[in-house]
Amino acid sequence: MVNKFLILFFLFPASLMLKAQNTSAIDQLMLPYKEGPGAALAIVKNGKIIYKKNYGMAELEKNRRVTSATNFRLASVSKAFTAAAVLQLKEQGKLNLDMKLTAIFEGFPEWGITVKHLLNHTSGLQDYENLVSDTALASQVKDKDVLEIVKRLESTYFPAGTQFRYSNTGYALLALVVERFSGMSFARYMSENIFRPLRMNNTVAYEKGISAVKNRAYGYARDKEGHWFMKDQNPYSAVLGDGGIYSSINDMLKWDQSLYSGKVLPLTVIEEAFTPNYTSSGEMVDYGFGWRLKTTPSGEKVTYHPGSTSGFLNIFYRIPAKKFSLILLTNRSMGNPMPMADLAEKIIETCGCVE
Repeated sequence: MVNKFLILFFLFPASLMLKAQNTSAIDQLMLPYKEGPGAALAIVKNGKIIYKKNYGMAELEKNRRVTSATNFRLASVSKAFTAAAVLQLKEQGKLNLDMKLTAIFEGFPEWGITVKHLLNHTSGLQDYENLVSDTALASQVKDKDVLEIVKRLESTYFPAGTQFRYSNTGYALLALVVERFSGMSFARYMSENIFRPLRMNNTVAYEKGISAVKNRAYGYARDKEGHWFMKDQNPYSAVLGDGGIYSSINDMLKWDQSLYSGKVLPLTVIEEAFTPNYTSSGEMVDYGFGWRLKTTPSGEKVTYHPGSTSGFLNIFYRIPAKKFSLILLTNRSMGNPMPMADLAEKIIETCGCVE
């Protein structure tokens, strides 16, 4: 039954796609991606693909084009997967979200930070990127290194729970929380408990020298003369919990649909991940667990996440009540027509597919 559904999902008749004038208007918005580093775009409504198209190059040096199977570094779009792993372990009774990090990591400072504070970015932890010099890539930082950096700090930005401040540091530590309570490496846990069950067979938490990325897109930037050059890695690219997952449009469509089925998380827990949090003073935080939150002009909840890292800019944008999703993955960190969330919303407006 599952196989039959997936075949229907990915081979849905073209006659039920968007109207020609709408696809033409979307193509115009995506025109910057037709040359140079490219993009993969998919739009889904009611479980059916209504628009799916690829643009530009996955690897300039080999003249290799982007396809729907091209795997891009997801950057912070990865955070939803990291949060899902933590929530799975909570559902299994292996941890609770109010556990303090002092009970998880030996020698962790007495700052009162809990797992929940990491999930919703209210920990106050300092940004590890600001504490690592941008030096040789041979010494790339890993999640365990982030922990050691944090343990040497003398302070946080603010007391835990009192404010919201987006934190890659927190999600690097969450990868280690997954390892501590699952007894597996983060990459293996993700593979066995999320990717394989959803048949996301080409999605991977990438570890150089350990795993490989099939059909890999390489990241690019542009110099002052306008020439593209490969800028695929930086000192933080080996950190997994905050952004180290590679995936394709094909696999991300499976992840999207699982958020309606409850296959890897109960629907009640998924809804919890989509629920705003609050600071200790009662101020609402427009972030759930691994998802940014907002509302449409007509009042529907939007669950989304952009992703930005060396050579990649992405957006995963969903309106669950409308069973609508847009996934846009790109392998360039500049030369984009507008910020990714704005571009997603402009495409949605153009397609006229959210009523």
